[in-house]
Amino acid sequence: MNNKKILVGMTLTFGLIISFPVEKELVYAETQNEIEENRAEIQSELEDKKQDLQDVQAELIALNEDIARVDETIEENENKIKETEVEIETKQEELKIKEQEVKELEEDIDKRFEILKDRASSLQKSGGSAGYLEVIFGSESFTDFIDRVSLVSKIAKADSNLIDQFEADKEELEVQKAKVEEELAELSAMQEELTLMQAQILEQKEENEAKKETLNEKEKASQSIIAELELEDSELAQLEEQAKAQAEEANSQVIEQYAATTSTSSSSSSSNSTTSSTVTVKSSGNASSIMSAGYKYIGNSAYKFGGGRTSSDIANGLFDCSGFVSWAFAQGGISVPASTSGLSGVGQKVSTSDMQPGDLVFFNTYKTNGHVGIYLGGNQFIGSQSSTGVAVANMGSGYWADKFSGHVRRVN
Repeated sequence: MNNKKILVGMTLTFGLIISFPVEKELVYAETQNEIEENRAEIQSELEDKKQDLQDVQAELIALNEDIARVDETIEENENKIKETEVEIETKQEELKIKEQEVKELEEDIDKRFEILKDRASSLQKSGGSAGYLEVIFGSESFTDFIDRVSLVSKIAKADSNLIDQFEADKEELEVQKAKVEEELAELSAMQEELTLMQAQILEQKEENEAKKETLNEKEKASQSIIAELELEDSELAQLEEQAKAQAEEANSQVIEQYAATTSTSSSSSSSNSTTSSTVTVKSSGNASSIMSAGYKYIGNSAYKFGGGRTSSDIANGLFDCSGFVSWAFAQGGISVPASTSGLSGVGQKVSTSDMQPGDLVFFNTYKTNGHVGIYLGGNQFIGSQSSTGVAVANMGSGYWADKFSGHVRRVN
């Protein structure tokens, strides 16, 4: 483009040194046309670059929003991981306490058993190790016999009740211990799931930051090109003004020459013709609603554990799997639970061979029915996945095929 400007300047210079006024007018016309062509070319390229810059800046805005959502999700997941770690520590302490209580109760039962044996022996006259029957039959009279029978009965009943109570306490402690162990296992599985999820989200953040860096470089390059094009357009505009001024001067010389060579004055009429140019200024049903409700979030959402249950989360595209399914069904006017355990019992169970779009499909991830989505047909389902946020995934092969449990439910 600089070569073109030099050519225009040379043409303009040659036009100034031509001695005949008519030739000066012709040179001006040629120079003016070339400047206009060059300016039109530069302005067209300038508009293209400005549009490119706008596209890059729009993409940067969207990407920054994605990064903000991902950062928020990372922070919330980190908080959830810390909360889970605290709960795990608490449950581990509870388990230790329950185990100690069971051990102490077992020791207490053993001690009580020894005491009962001693008590039985103390009833014997000889103090030996004879049983209750020997104690009874060792009575010296009928009254003594009756008293001994009554006493032995009371002792036996008390012994039996005492042992039964200890056994019941022990059984209750074992039940509580098993419950704590189960809760601890679930928390450990949740911690593992959250840790894996956090790693995926951090990877996504790195990818977004790399994209942002690339877009920033594109933005700088576009701004530099635009500045250069605007400078060239400004220089051409100055040349155009100079050409017009020189043409006016040439016209004045023509008038002066005609006035000097004409001895008589005459009146004449002249008409100016103008050319005008025109510029054209360019200026379904419930199931369908449920399945298509989440499409607007594809590519601009993030997975949030416990998300999708507040208006703020929904506005920012923050869902977990069950929260998304519950929200999507609500868009079709159907109320369903917002937990995988609750969703696993709604409607009726159908076979995989009878699956239809709109059915719920369950996957065994960190636990049975740990993930849920909405079947779209053709082995495709939509859901909020930990690595992508709301997205359509393939359950016909790969990871989701391996995790698909065959559990399908139809909400009527």
